Amino acid sequence: MPAAQAAQAAPTQAPAQGPSLTEDRDPVRSPDLIAPETGAGPLRKQGENYVLRADVEEVVLNCTVLDGTRLVEDLKAEDFQVFEDGVRQNVISFQHTDLPVSIALDIDNSGSMYKKRPSVNKSALDLIQASNPQDEAFVVNFSDEAFIDQDFTSEVSKLRDGLSHIDSRGGTALYDAVVASADKLVADAKRPKQVIVIITDGEDNASTLNLEQTIRRVQELSGPVIYSIGLLFGDEMSRAEVRHARRALEMLSTETGGLAFFPKSIEDVDQIAAEVARDIRSQYTIGYHSTKPTTEPGFRRVQVSAGEKGASKLTVRTRTGYFPLTPEAKKLANKN
Repeated sequence: MPAAQAAQAAPTQAPAQGPSLTEDRDPVRSPDLIAPETGAGPLRKQGENYVLRADVEEVVLNCTVLDGTRLVEDLKAEDFQVFEDGVRQNVISFQHTDLPVSIALDIDNSGSMYKKRPSVNKSALDLIQASNPQDEAFVVNFSDEAFIDQDFTSEVSKLRDGLSHIDSRGGTALYDAVVASADKLVADAKRPKQVIVIITDGEDNASTLNLEQTIRRVQELSGPVIYSIGLLFGDEMSRAEVRHARRALEMLSTETGGLAFFPKSIEDVDQIAAEVARDIRSQYTIGYHSTKPTTEPGFRRVQVSAGEKGASKLTVRTRTGYFPLTPEAKKLANKN
């Protein structure tokens, strides 16, 4: 059993098994409600951030490095410094290649998306075509339920067919779709690097999970990175609804090391999709073993800095931190 699944099976916290996404056009079962936890549990709120537990055996970070708005792609392992709770860590693995990625395309299929879907579908396909040919992707269309309309494939024609299932009705069960997609990536993805791309024009109003529970579940699975595209322009939403929807997408992306985009018109989505593809392909993958014992509980804050000697300060974007697995979960993981 993977470590993340073992964590879910631990006696003190036992979320139900994740939904199965194995048959085309089968509805994604809404995840059973996971009671929010605070204090010393797997989720803590620190300021505006949520910090969550992940496997401490090897901490793997996907890092995007920026000089202003320019992607930096010529750094070496010795140019990076990784800190956990302020203590420098020894980097044991480093890659900067265009690694194949497993991608979940989570596309809003609610009623308000009807006129936007043709442009959104084109942008989603352009993103796939701009990526590594060995990438694999699957399509989840969601309204008040989520459906897998194309399982994992590298064939653009099949993804196009999956995106063409446009019902455009009902509400927006965004959080349930994200959790179900994350569960499927852990269970079925062939690529170790995993991404969810969300395209939506509204606030979640139909999920069984809330924002905090969704972030927790995704991060307990040690990924994936989430990129969000919020189509929050127009007069369909109040200012309060726009503010809430924007905050949710920003939280989902920031806590996992991704980005949230908010275009001003549908015409901007294609350019954003190309930017997401570039971001994914330009990341550094860094691994380390924590200097803390695995039995020591509590949140570990992760910070990464990068820069060549004498060069300007660079910005590194990655996930914010993690919680180690409990000893009980480790025992369960070692049995499988």
